[in-house]
Amino acid sequence: MSAAPTTFAPDAALVLGIAATAIPFARTPEDEAERWLRVLRLHGEVGVALQGLGVSEASLNGHGAEHASERAARGRDEQADVIARVSERAVRVAEERGADGVGTRELLIALLDVYGEVFEQTLRAHGADSREVLERLGA
Repeated sequence: MSAAPTTFAPDAALVLGIAATAIPFARTPEDEAERWLRVLRLHGEVGVALQGLGVSEASLNGHGAEHASERAARGRDEQADVIARVSERAVRVAEERGADGVGTRELLIALLDVYGEVFEQTLRAHGADSREVLERLGA
């Protein structure tokens, strides 16, 4: 007997939907991470935690999408793949935690796994780090 498919909470589905429209305009992984963070800080329990920590829209050090590294532009297939990778990882995180579905907490953990240090640097540039955010979430 197989387990029921994991569902996405409305706020997590909204974050994924907005990210799917924003990521194609990103030129680098750093730019992608900026776009993910901008969306996350406005939705769900992660948004509440990020705002509670004072994470702002703008980077504190001026580093952001417009100052991202000058790597070659990522292809659309690779960008679509990152949405799928984040989604799939979020589902696995939810299953590992025994959660009923995927929320923004699982998306955050998936983003930290998929982007690693790039996402950590983005958080730091906005005045927080993953440890603070996860503590605030009780994760």
